[in-house]
Amino acid sequence: MLMKAMLLHRTGLLKENPFPLVMVDMSAPIPANGEILIKVNACGVCHTELDEIEGRTPPSFFPVVLGHQVVGIIVENGPNAHRFKEGDRVGVAWINHTCGKCKFCKEGMENLCINFKATGRDANDGYAEYIAVHEDFVHYIPEIFSDAQAAPLLCAGAIGYRSLVLTKMQNGQSLGLTGFGASAHLVMQIAKYQFPDSEVFVFARSEKERDFAMRLGARWAGNIAELAPVKPDCIIDTTPAWKPIVEALKNLAPGGRLIINAIRKEETDKNELLSLNYSEQLWMEKEIKSVANIQRRDIEEFLDLAAKVPIIPEVEIYPLEKANEALLDLKRGNVRGAKVLLVKK
Repeated sequence: MLMKAMLLHRTGLLKENPFPLVMVDMSAPIPANGEILIKVNACGVCHTELDEIEGRTPPSFFPVVLGHQVVGIIVENGPNAHRFKEGDRVGVAWINHTCGKCKFCKEGMENLCINFKATGRDANDGYAEYIAVHEDFVHYIPEIFSDAQAAPLLCAGAIGYRSLVLTKMQNGQSLGLTGFGASAHLVMQIAKYQFPDSEVFVFARSEKERDFAMRLGARWAGNIAELAPVKPDCIIDTTPAWKPIVEALKNLAPGGRLIINAIRKEETDKNELLSLNYSEQLWMEKEIKSVANIQRRDIEEFLDLAAKVPIIPEVEIYPLEKANEALLDLKRGNVRGAKVLLVKK
């Protein structure tokens, strides 16, 4: 069976090749032992795809089909795959495989597995009409969400949830968010539900993002370099740049914790780190912690929570063949909510 897919053949900067993905007809995957075949309905577009394309987290093989926020319908169970039945609507996220044997897997930290494999980087995935994936790394999608709404929950939402957990935030403490795109606008909704007595402060370069944050209930929204009226107890950075980290540390309250929610940082403004002032930005027992990958538990817990609230993502829809345009819009900062590719066959 043939399917349409958007293929990446090599890494390179988007400014040099703004259309790196090529639509092709290729053989649909055949599910191996323990795998299921999924007809893709929707796939979220993530900044991590930009990191893959531009070589900051390069794929392990070429050509490759990107995409790790996948929602679709099971059309076939491979040998020894029994968790799901044909017709079930399911999702696939960034975590594609772990060894289950290393120190980290045994200690419940599978996101740090030494053999961690990522969806759409170490395996062909969502920018296509069909994918095959092991059933252990597949999740039921709550009925309340459309395909397009569910897609960003699988990464932007789940990794945002993990970031919020890592802040160790308590009700009544204040939260700062730097950047206000796919992940941050979902984190804000989680925080307002879980911590009703807490205030949220947003730092974003775009006036459109700041207005969006205020409409969703932020106490205050300003530019990246502005000082908030109150220093947040916790800040989550969701940007691809270094400057927001430097500025966030200025805003962070004593004893506060900065969580960096990014798989890679771009190099364009790395010199910003040279401006770090210890007494102003790091003293007073401030902490910095990064988020690495994601666990299946994060996805399951967040999907349950999102359905209960409910948390409905703001989405912008593109057809599969317009994946390059979606990525360019993301690169240029044309962001409100999450971008999603709809796949039709």
